Amino acid sequence: MPIGLIALALGGFGIGLTEFVIMGLLPQVAADFRVTEATAGWLISGYALAVVVGALGLTAAVTRFERKPVLAGLMVLFIAGNLVSAVAPDYALMMAGRIIAALAHGAFFGIGAVVAAGMVAPDRKAGAIAIMFTGLTAANVLGVPFGTMLGQAAGWRSTFWGITGIGVLALAGILTFVPKTGSGETAAGSASGGLRGELRAFRSGQVWLSILVTILGYGGMFGAFTYIAYTLTEVTGFAATTVPWLLILFGVGLFIGNTLGGKAADRNVDRTLLVVLAALVAVLVVFALAAENQPLTIAAMVLLGGFGFATVPGLQMRVMKYASSAPTLASGANIGAFNVGNALGAWMGGVTITAGLGYTSPIWAGAGITLLGLAVMAFAAATAKRQNTLQRDSALPPGVDSSANSDETELQTA
Repeated sequence: MPIGLIALALGGFGIGLTEFVIMGLLPQVAADFRVTEATAGWLISGYALAVVVGALGLTAAVTRFERKPVLAGLMVLFIAGNLVSAVAPDYALMMAGRIIAALAHGAFFGIGAVVAAGMVAPDRKAGAIAIMFTGLTAANVLGVPFGTMLGQAAGWRSTFWGITGIGVLALAGILTFVPKTGSGETAAGSASGGLRGELRAFRSGQVWLSILVTILGYGGMFGAFTYIAYTLTEVTGFAATTVPWLLILFGVGLFIGNTLGGKAADRNVDRTLLVVLAALVAVLVVFALAAENQPLTIAAMVLLGGFGFATVPGLQMRVMKYASSAPTLASGANIGAFNVGNALGAWMGGVTITAGLGYTSPIWAGAGITLLGLAVMAFAAATAKRQNTLQRDSALPPGVDSSANSDETELQTA
């Protein structure tokens, strides 16, 4: 395994920690800045919106540059954002620090996925992307609980100082171990290159279908997860003090799902996504029906994280595949799509609770959203298979039977 992947994963760990650890520190931050918890909550919402902006705008702005220095520059931006958060004297500057760090988030994962895939053999690309995203899953399993405990023991600013240090280590790793790569222009392989070449990737209907599956599939999982603390305490009957440990189980599921999902996607992307999304729908339905049962709920937490994040390497790989030789901006757009899915799922879950449908209703909403994502994925896979068959048949001489090579072609194009 290239050691550069570890450097990218460490960057992902710091970014994931920045995104999620604030949830456990929100009461302290609100009290320190003398704002309401609702106002402090914008430190989460503002971050998510800035991720989308960075995933599209910042990625588009740097497509003409070599990717290694771009990744290093994004990590410098990330370090600066967390440093501002650590020393912020007021709420406004804290929000500015969050936005600065978030701008690096989407572009880092979007460009980093392209770099990670280029560091390994063609049949290991999804696995390489999964390794990079392992940092994000590890942030949920280990970083968030320990970051929260550090903030509670030494003040919330200490957590952001720690994240700043992680960013410095990741920057050193990227500069030392990540190999030089081409720019979006050189990768495009065309005279136009640059941003124009990257934008051509969006002419592919399969790119748009993949992004839609990302929004719906990930949004369904996140919709159920957003209000999971209420479900665990108000429906399942767990004490509030056990919720952090249950969330660690969810994080363990994320880690396992990300790893296995990447390996499966390297064998067949579309088949993996169809199976995983169908399993995720089933897990959500069973969870909603059995939420009052504690043992089943514990199992559902692990499976929800597992199948929910098993889609990530495959979805990212699928977008990059159909973006062909100009995958950087499409990859960044898909990172933005994950955050759009987060917002969609959280909004739908909030609507169901406000409507008085109870604390299992976000899980049902998540199942519905994911089912819609499964339907889109089935349509995308069928369309891609039909297009591949037509292209293969049109390339063969008259009288030659194309069925002999159909299985091999399916594996290559799915």
